[in-house]
Amino acid sequence: MNKKFGAAVVSVLVAAGLGISPAAPIATASAAPYCGITWGSAADTAAHYSSGHITNVRTGRHACYDRLVIDLKGKARGYDVRYVAAVYTEGQGKRVPLAGAADLQIVVRAPAYTDSFEPTYNPSNWARAKNVSGYTTFRQVAFLGSFEGQTSFGLGVRARLPFRTFVLTGAGNTSMLVIDVAHHW
Repeated sequence: MNKKFGAAVVSVLVAAGLGISPAAPIATASAAPYCGITWGSAADTAAHYSSGHITNVRTGRHACYDRLVIDLKGKARGYDVRYVAAVYTEGQGKRVPLAGAADLQIVVRAPAYTDSFEPTYNPSNWARAKNVSGYTTFRQVAFLGSFEGQTSFGLGVRARLPFRTFVLTGAGNTSMLVIDVAHHW
């Protein structure tokens, strides 16, 4: 047996005896997802129109993300949530500047009015529909209006951060469209 081959056999045997596999890849350190969040920042859509109308908007702060909840009387089925360069009012198309470094446009395929065109959601200050001062990620919530069966909101956030969108069923004939935006990547 030559010396090089013998040395290789000895090092394999020693490694095996120590529970070390010479063929195993070397592990590298990698950062774990923030709070276990694995969301992305790509658009999230559901193409159907909702069967009800918007009744309220709420916000909340959590340990790892800020939350926006849009309440509907009826089933929330259609939405389009995405980062955009700017947000615009429904119908008029007037640009609405938002605080923060990124604009999240939220289009709910449901009106904010009844079949007889009575408003079901109409905040007193459209530009500041909810007070989000002190939030980690949210900078501004704007109501952009409701036109031809859809309603839009602008959410100003501090940076283009991961988000998720989902629908929850509420009591009776209600539902909630939920948008969570992470505090960090």
